[in-house]
Amino acid sequence: METLQYPIGRFKPLPDYTYGMVKGFIDDIRYLPQLIEIAVQPLDEYQLQTPYRPDGWTPVQVVHHLADSHMNGYIRMKLALTEEGPVIKPYEEAIWAELPDVKQVPINASITLLHALHARWVSLMEQLTEAEWERTFIHPANGTQHNLKTHAANYSWHGKHHLEHILRLKERMNW
Repeated sequence: METLQYPIGRFKPLPDYTYGMVKGFIDDIRYLPQLIEIAVQPLDEYQLQTPYRPDGWTPVQVVHHLADSHMNGYIRMKLALTEEGPVIKPYEEAIWAELPDVKQVPINASITLLHALHARWVSLMEQLTEAEWERTFIHPANGTQHNLKTHAANYSWHGKHHLEHILRLKERMNW
């Protein structure tokens, strides 16, 4: 079940990241919307509503979740850039994935949102100084402090993690 839930493994932050690694994270975030769009484009309604694992989300839920999560990630970065060590607001992603907008709004709305959001986010990240990459926020669940390099690494991983859910579902179902 662990490999179905975490097909590329769990996110494991490193103590620090090089500028080259950060550039790679930015590129991962840059290209995620296109990769998601390509992955779901050939799927029909039945396929879009098929969970990627037992008790897992459907591709529709995954795409809407990516939009929700990455909006939060973008805002958390902006908070860290404009406030001193802000405490961010967590959210209940599993409950969000069951809200009416996820069930009623077509998947292309969140794909469009991801394209626009990632364009803004990449533009912001490409302009950050070394000192700005060291800025932090605090996650209230465990009181840990995260710098923006680790934050970018996490969202790079997060996009790949959910893209792989969709790709593995397609492979498993021979779609």
